[in-house]
Amino acid sequence: MKTRWRRLSVIVTATCALILAPIAEPAAADPEDDSHSIEEELEIAIEEFIVAEQELEDALERQEELEDKIKDTKKAIKKLTAEVNDFAELIYTTGGLPSATAVLATGSPSSAIDGLSLVSYLGDESARQLQDLVVAKEDLAADEDALADEVDKAQKAYDKKEKARDDAQRDVDAQSGPSGGDYGSAEPAPRNPDGSWPSESCSVDDPTTSGCITARMNHALNQARAAGFERYTSCYRPGEDGGEHPRGRACDMSAQAGGFGGVATGGDKTYGDNLAAWFVDNASSLGVMYVIWYNQFWDPANGWGPYSGGNGSPSADHTNHVHISVF
Repeated sequence: MKTRWRRLSVIVTATCALILAPIAEPAAADPEDDSHSIEEELEIAIEEFIVAEQELEDALERQEELEDKIKDTKKAIKKLTAEVNDFAELIYTTGGLPSATAVLATGSPSSAIDGLSLVSYLGDESARQLQDLVVAKEDLAADEDALADEVDKAQKAYDKKEKARDDAQRDVDAQSGPSGGDYGSAEPAPRNPDGSWPSESCSVDDPTTSGCITARMNHALNQARAAGFERYTSCYRPGEDGGEHPRGRACDMSAQAGGFGGVATGGDKTYGDNLAAWFVDNASSLGVMYVIWYNQFWDPANGWGPYSGGNGSPSADHTNHVHISVF
C-alpha cells in the first residue's frame, strides 16, 4: 500500500507541475524621433510586425505543446480518481483503517509502536492523495484558461503591429502616389481664349447610365477609353448634395473588369494605379479637378495626400474604383 501511494504521488506531482512560460511583450521601439522620415517609420513598423508575428507563432507552438501535456494530466487525473475511489471502497468495506486498540492487542510494545506509525502514515498518505487530486483538477482548469489568455494577448499584439505596418505603408503610398505605365497623352479639352475652363452643364447623354454628364467629362472618359482603360464605369448619380456626380462632372471607374467589388489586389490594383496616374499626368489637358484612389486624394494644388472620407468599405475608401472629377 505504501509503495502504491508513493507511486501515485509521483504521478500527480509530475503531471500537475505544468508551468506556462510567459509570453514576452513585443519589444518596445525607442520613442520615434520627429526627424524620422515616413520611410524609416515604415521600416520600424515592419520590424515590429515581424517580431509580433514570431511571438504569435511561438505562443501557438507552446499552446500545442501544453495541450499535449494537459491531455496527459487528464489521463493521470482519471487514473488517480479511480485509485482514490478504490481506496475509499476498501475503507468502507473493511470498516476503516486498523484501530489503535487492535494494534495494541498484537503483542509487544515494539510491535504496537510500529503498528501505530503505519496507521498514522496510511491516514496521512490517503489525505495527501485526495488533496493532490483536488489540486490537479484546479491546476488543469487554470492551465486551460491561461493558454487562451496568452495566445489572445499575442494575437492582439500581432493585430496592433499589423495595423501600424499597414498605416505606415499607406502614408508612404500617399506621399508618392500611384505610378503608371506609358499610356500616351490625352488630347486637350477645349478652353476659353484666356485659358480658363468654360462653364458646362449636364447636357451630354451619359454613356454609362441613363443620366447626363458635361462635355468635358465625356471628353475625359473617351480619352481614358482610347488609352485602354475600358473597364466598367458609372458616371451620373442623382441625389448627392454638393457632389460632382449629379452635376455630370464625375465618373467612378472600376479597377475590376466585372464591376465594383471588393478591395482591388494584384492586376486589378495595378490597373487602378495606372488609371489614376494617367489622369494625374493628363490633368492639365483634361481639366481634372481631383482624383481619389486607394485611400489617397490628388488635386492640382496639393498633389497626393491621404484620403480620410472613407468608412472602411471598398467603395467609400475608393479601393475598388478610381474617382475622377473635372472642372
